[in-house]
Amino acid sequence: MANPVAATPATASRAPGPASRSTAEVLCIGDELLRGQIVNGNSRWLAQELASLGISHHRQGVVGDDPAVLQAAVREASGRCGVLITTGGLGPTPDDLTTGAIADCFGQPLELRDEVLAGITRRYEASGRLMTASNRKQALLPRGATVIPNPVGTAPGMRWEPVPGFTILTFPGVPAELHAMWQQTAAPWLRQQRMSDGVTVSRLVKFWGVSESRLAEAASPELALPHPTVAPYAGTGEVKLCITAHAATTAAAEQAIAPVQQQLIQRGGASYYGCDQESPAGVVLELLGDRGHTVAVAESCTGGGVGAAFTAVPGSSRALLGGIVAYHNRIKQQQLAVPADLLAEHGAVSGAVAAAMATGVRQKFGASWGLAVTGVAGPGGGSAEKPVGLVHFAVASEHGTVTAMRQFGAHRGRDWIRALAVGTALDLLRRHLLNLGLDNNLA
Repeated sequence: MANPVAATPATASRAPGPASRSTAEVLCIGDELLRGQIVNGNSRWLAQELASLGISHHRQGVVGDDPAVLQAAVREASGRCGVLITTGGLGPTPDDLTTGAIADCFGQPLELRDEVLAGITRRYEASGRLMTASNRKQALLPRGATVIPNPVGTAPGMRWEPVPGFTILTFPGVPAELHAMWQQTAAPWLRQQRMSDGVTVSRLVKFWGVSESRLAEAASPELALPHPTVAPYAGTGEVKLCITAHAATTAAAEQAIAPVQQQLIQRGGASYYGCDQESPAGVVLELLGDRGHTVAVAESCTGGGVGAAFTAVPGSSRALLGGIVAYHNRIKQQQLAVPADLLAEHGAVSGAVAAAMATGVRQKFGASWGLAVTGVAGPGGGSAEKPVGLVHFAVASEHGTVTAMRQFGAHRGRDWIRALAVGTALDLLRRHLLNLGLDNNLA
């Protein structure tokens, strides 16, 4: 058990004022976050969860595994907000210092919780693993803290009000454990606190192949709205418009969002492909499934990226029959029936070869649609006639084969070109399935 630390002016904290009791802050802990070794997806997820609960959230922070730095951040937060949510530092290793540092910050001792230790022991026994002495530290919590059970891991969290009006919620940094603990325990508790004056609802409207500036210009009336607000976010090949509304109820917020969403979809035209969690591959698979159609893919520069995007969607086998990664010309000839003279005349990176690949893979698998991509991903291999970033696409069906070409440029590198090629291939097939054509009037 840790020794108590007396509360002094340096360690004691004042309660937040009335205006800040309804606000929350997020503090993520771990050297690996500061070094950029892992992406801090927990902050984004918690921000979305707080918004769905209608809880004001104005600040996030990241600190390393340093007790003094962590304590300073906690003390500062205690004077600003009503709830501080932390992730990370709850494991059994020496750098997992969160619980002890927070307890010391408020001059409270750690106590061994027998029921928590018993739960950790049972979990190890059930998995056939040997529990080490270091795991005991996960059963130490400050006096007066309430356990947040961990249904999928060994590290419990805690809910603790060290000073009046300020509550700390701690969670592991493992996303699966955080999500389960939040949904099972924290979210219901936060709802009971009635910290919000309503709910905040956001809707993402997604577009592919249109520049952020052109879409912003087309949607300028919606971007100027005071409520609901509309904000653009550009990604690799896509632009998202986030519509956010705050209202007394979820239904009222959604009612405010609906007409704006429809207007934005109209503004985007053929570039619009879906909302919220929908992906280009998921949308294409749904369109294929609705029509009872199937697809097969032939890939060169994307190296299986199109197939990977399809198979990331549950149930993809309903429409995806298979694919062939054909980098070498010999494989294009043997597996996709691409004529040798066609390769000799036009080269592997050409519309003619892309068309032959799409036709060949469609026939080989007996699919309704054949989708092919071939290009120069770089950083080498380009020429004056076929520079790095040049990619040819083809879509084949019983009605014939159509090709398209895009020049993505080389300045952002190989991974960027390949990602754009995957998304563009999927978008071209989507447009054909919807009879939208290949041209994008907003690009």
